[in-house]
Amino acid sequence: MRWSIACTTHTRNSIRFQHSILIPIIPINEQSSSGNGTISGLKNPPPLALYIHIPWCVRKCPYCDFNSHESKQEIPEAAYVDALIADLEQATPNIWGRKIRSVFFGGGTPSLFSATAIDKILSQVRMLTPLEYEAEITLEANPGTVDAAHFAGYREAGVNRLSLGIQSFDNRYLKALGRIHDESQAMNAIELAMKTFDRVNLDVMYALPEQSLADALADAERACRLKPSHLSFYHLTLEPNTPFHRTPPSLPDDDDAAQMQESIEQVLAGHGYEHYETSAFAQKGQRARHNLNYWTFGDYLGIGAGAHSKLSFHDKIIRQSRHKHPNRYLENAPKGQAVDNEWVISQDELGFEFMMNTLRLTEGFEIGLFQQRTGLGMDKIEAGLKAARQKGLVEINQEFIKPTLLGQRFLNELLQLFL
Repeated sequence: MRWSIACTTHTRNSIRFQHSILIPIIPINEQSSSGNGTISGLKNPPPLALYIHIPWCVRKCPYCDFNSHESKQEIPEAAYVDALIADLEQATPNIWGRKIRSVFFGGGTPSLFSATAIDKILSQVRMLTPLEYEAEITLEANPGTVDAAHFAGYREAGVNRLSLGIQSFDNRYLKALGRIHDESQAMNAIELAMKTFDRVNLDVMYALPEQSLADALADAERACRLKPSHLSFYHLTLEPNTPFHRTPPSLPDDDDAAQMQESIEQVLAGHGYEHYETSAFAQKGQRARHNLNYWTFGDYLGIGAGAHSKLSFHDKIIRQSRHKHPNRYLENAPKGQAVDNEWVISQDELGFEFMMNTLRLTEGFEIGLFQQRTGLGMDKIEAGLKAARQKGLVEINQEFIKPTLLGQRFLNELLQLFL
């Protein structure tokens, strides 16, 4: 039996949560076609999204544990695009006939790729899959790697939503975080993005090294005044196998960080942003469709180095991971071997995984969604729900289950009730 880290800090391309929790994963060849190995009762597959991973960046930030690699040499853009297309071609039998509702280019730094490369990828997506007519297509960008020609080219290729990794507007904290851009570049990138795209997300972080409450709120106020359609506010945490974890900076303590979180939420609410997920805030009608698919336990196909997939069938739900290192991926994808690991999610884990996603939504989920997405009955999570309700961590009525404010603040403790 293998073990996999199921949750860490914040959300971009994959499911990432506040603390690390280890859960068992059973490879397909160790499971039977009945019993706890597989599921039954999935009448229809859930909505499907496509994630495309670009693994290179100019410089890896000391807090980052994403699968990203510094581009010390010229990036093999053309070869990687061909590998992605080969990967997608190999994956199409698993998603045959299913519409793709959203596409997300994450990284790394996807804005290191040319508009021509993004256009070629999206052209192949349209050829190989039934991409919805008005699908949300998001591309992540670093303010230090963008210009007007790139943005215009991305939009012409079909990108209709841009996500900028701002992190802070204060040069002191940008330097502490190891970012390659400064405040001026951040503002220029935001101005350009909002002229080019109708939908723009800004990623901002708080509880930064030696950050004060006043400085955290100054970042929140400034972000709101720019009026992007979406804001993501992430708590900086020290992830294993990162420079910050090995040599920790001086961070605000838990009480100060909690005060920052609550105060930031109040600032954003005052500017009309709806707080709909742990770290996500949106203007009315501008919630991130791609991320909502994750949080409602939808399916996603992930292609690219280290990308993960969750795919549902009538008798099972599987996960896949691609070769993590770019060189390994470039070697294997053209040979039809992009997938490094594949396994079935057991019945015993499905309830936890469903709750791990849906309980991040401040409004919770409709009770019927559990059976629709897992094929299981509510008895599988009954004990956890009872304990959570007794502790005041969830609210339950005839239609919805939602985390209370206390449950939102202590999400990790809430999730452990479903392990």
